[in-house]
Amino acid sequence: MSAPPEPPLLLASTSPQRRAILQQLGIPFDVVAPRYEEHDPPLADAAELVQEHARGKARSVAAEADGRPVLGVDTTVVLGGRIYGKAAEAGDAERMLEELSGRTHAVVSGLCLLTPAWEVVDTAATRVTFRKLTPRDLAQYVASGEWQGRAGAYAIQGLGAALVERVDGDYLNVVGLPAALLVRLLAERFPGTYGFG
Repeated sequence: MSAPPEPPLLLASTSPQRRAILQQLGIPFDVVAPRYEEHDPPLADAAELVQEHARGKARSVAAEADGRPVLGVDTTVVLGGRIYGKAAEAGDAERMLEELSGRTHAVVSGLCLLTPAWEVVDTAATRVTFRKLTPRDLAQYVASGEWQGRAGAYAIQGLGAALVERVDGDYLNVVGLPAALLVRLLAERFPGTYGFG
């Protein structure tokens, strides 16, 4: 007799990167857009902020989950205590990338996994070092438009890989979902159900 199929997670996100990572990990999921307004004050505590956003996203769709686990995730970039959210326009993106150039920043994600019985919220951080970028590097990357809608104004899984010299920690966290953290939580909370633990 085969085991009943595991209930798909309900992903409170419209991010194609988060969908791709869940598919890569073989975790079944359905997607629903969160009804939650993010706000990114530049001097907030990054870990607290991404946890708050992840929790808000997950809770905003929990009523539609029919008892399934809900996953909310939020990711930001931090350098020198300052939060680098999504760039508003090209000049903003260029300024952000110039500030990240030749330096090591942290990509910090908050993850919320909730069911009707419990809620767990945690964070993961990955250190990313940019190579020293020339004005031409900056202009070409900004002209690509890839910075749009990305924390820190770059996408490591695309052309943004050429900006990066080194990654210390979970690479998939930089793409947009802290996979190592999620796998650990699923293994602890649902041993064997999703293929982990």
